[in-house]
Amino acid sequence: MQQVALTEQLHLSRIVYGWWRLMSWDMDTKAIEQRLEECLALGITSHDHADIYGDYLCEASFGKALKNRPDLRQKIQLISKCGIQLVSPQRPHHGRKNYDTTYAHIVASAEQSLKYLNTEFLDLLLIHRPDPLMDADDIARAFEHLKTSGKVGAFGVSNFSVSEFNLVQSRLSLPLVTNQIEVSVLHHASFHDGSLDQAQQLKRAPMAWSALAGGRLFSGNDAQARQVRQALEQTATDIGAASIDQIALAWLLKHPAHIMPIVGSQSLARIKAASDSLNVTLSRDQWYNIWEAAGGELP
Repeated sequence: MQQVALTEQLHLSRIVYGWWRLMSWDMDTKAIEQRLEECLALGITSHDHADIYGDYLCEASFGKALKNRPDLRQKIQLISKCGIQLVSPQRPHHGRKNYDTTYAHIVASAEQSLKYLNTEFLDLLLIHRPDPLMDADDIARAFEHLKTSGKVGAFGVSNFSVSEFNLVQSRLSLPLVTNQIEVSVLHHASFHDGSLDQAQQLKRAPMAWSALAGGRLFSGNDAQARQVRQALEQTATDIGAASIDQIALAWLLKHPAHIMPIVGSQSLARIKAASDSLNVTLSRDQWYNIWEAAGGELP
């Protein structure tokens, strides 16, 4: 499995495994342990979480597996996110959904994630979404504290615009090592809003959530989804790929910003297909055929 170096100390697998749907899967602790082993066998070492996933229950469920198998911790990288507050029985003090990127909340959330995940440190912590009341100095102070205390190794953001990324970075002595953004064959906004340009300029590889368009790629009945699916099927036939998801991920992997797709499927076959996408090489013509099928224009 290819890896991407975000810092000298932190290398993520090119394909990242996402756990946001864990609580809807029929997976007990032993099954989670098995999934970690299966991912390792495929070279997928990086695992994406957030405090809010599964109504605040995913991290604790995952952490039971690490408690049973502490030997796995040194073989994987743990990513989590914070900054969104949801109304939930798990958080009865939350009066309404809001965003909180204050020093106190970031530190408390990171420490709670450490407890739930049964780990002494997070490899990477992201601010989940930009907060309209975001104080960049407060974020910087929280990040510096978590770094010097050894609780978090590296930091980034998620869903941040170029200007929001730059604002936070301007207050930090540490680099923001990634921006986790939505990008797929059906979602091209980051090609036009400067996000991928910035990632390439700074040499800070982005992570791609909804890399397979949340399943719309396979079952969407709108014109765009049908056109893209047809283009993917034709390309898969032309090059002998096993599935269209391999082509869709290979399309992202071809970009020079070194996009790291997040794959969050319960299906081992789909995870293996994601891993195999690293062996698929698209020509420029094939890439542009898919781009245009999704509505991308060439002036």
